[in-house]
Amino acid sequence: MKNNLEQLDLNLLRLLKVVVDTRNTSVTAERLGISQTSVSRGLAKLRDTFGDQLFIRKAHGVEPSELAEKLAVAAEQMLSPFTQVLDAYQSFDATKYQGDIVIACELTLLDIFGNGLYQSLRQALPQAKFKLVYWQPQSLQAMLARNIDYVLHYSMYNLPQEIYTHHLSNIALNLVARKNHPILKTTSDWQAIKDIAIVKHASDYSAKYDVYDELFITQGIEPNISLVSHSVPIIVDKLVHSDAISINSSYLLKNNQQLACYPLPPMPERLKALSISGGYLQSRRGYPLNQLLHQTIQDFFNAITQPVQQKQP
Repeated sequence: MKNNLEQLDLNLLRLLKVVVDTRNTSVTAERLGISQTSVSRGLAKLRDTFGDQLFIRKAHGVEPSELAEKLAVAAEQMLSPFTQVLDAYQSFDATKYQGDIVIACELTLLDIFGNGLYQSLRQALPQAKFKLVYWQPQSLQAMLARNIDYVLHYSMYNLPQEIYTHHLSNIALNLVARKNHPILKTTSDWQAIKDIAIVKHASDYSAKYDVYDELFITQGIEPNISLVSHSVPIIVDKLVHSDAISINSSYLLKNNQQLACYPLPPMPERLKALSISGGYLQSRRGYPLNQLLHQTIQDFFNAITQPVQQKQP
């Protein structure tokens, strides 16, 4: 029986279930939309597979054996998950979806894009309940446990293979500091900026040094990091009221008109912009909800134009 089971057509299990339920091959054929001959052939294959007279013919139908009834129960339990998945695909209506959706973002991305992203998601899923939270060390385990639906992060930080990731957009970088900065208005070479205080966004991904700190170190310069904070207002205040600098984007200028962008010191092209990626569980690829989230978030980033960088001389 083992070899026969390996080649068993799942449609035969469905046929078996319907024959047990109806106890009539004609009604089974009508319900399944097949000929009565096909029903008879299917029953013959089931008999060959299970080696049992599964049904006894009666005057007005068939009588299932004990094995047939037990197999019908097992078939229902086996096919039910398939049916549920297919029903979910066929019946998914974004405008009526009322479930919870959790989006975890790297903190700076949540600061910059959170509101616009929420508006786009709310338009696509008007009745859904959203949680837009920042990515924390424990978030990876929460995502693998299917408690986070989607993650936004910088592509430089690798996620495990269980999470399918895709590129969404790039953010161009500059040195950001106060307008008319006494040094940057003339030059931003490494030696000119080596002693200037540095302001950084805190990141739960970063180790002691990030790739930009390492650029200073390769120049023989110990980065003079004077402030690390999750708070954009604190970072902006520090930049506006001191000569501190930040490797950042022109998005930061939207928080204060006294800030300006200046050219980066010489560095590899790949570090002059940050790549943004989105991701969700590999096991959810193809699910209607995840497809919609992916498309909505991709459309959101496709529609964004980064603010003019206002580079100073």
